[in-house]
Amino acid sequence: MCTGCVQKEYPDRGNTCLDNGSYLMNFLGCANCQQRDFVLISNKTMVDEDEEEIVTYLHKCKNCDHVIARHEYTFSVVDDYQEYTMLCMLCGKAEDSISVMPDDPRQSAPLF
Repeated sequence: MCTGCVQKEYPDRGNTCLDNGSYLMNFLGCANCQQRDFVLISNKTMVDEDEEEIVTYLHKCKNCDHVIARHEYTFSVVDDYQEYTMLCMLCGKAEDSISVMPDDPRQSAPLF
């Protein structure tokens, strides 16, 4: 993966987990051809293993096919929560957890 193509390696994205797309605000331009153009997604794979969905793909320069970063996104259900993670030099790192229940027990106010 190319550190010369990104402003910041693995920026903290909080709970924004992308299973598709690119974080262009972090893209400086291609270090190989010096062009700042669209970023292509290639070699996308989706694997379901052990109750976990894993999506991986490469971010590539539109002009010269230079590999900018490798993107990994995971989704799983643990207990009563949907768990999401993302790790990518371009898009950043993020985690999120959402309750599958109508009311998230972690968000409820104490009774007294």
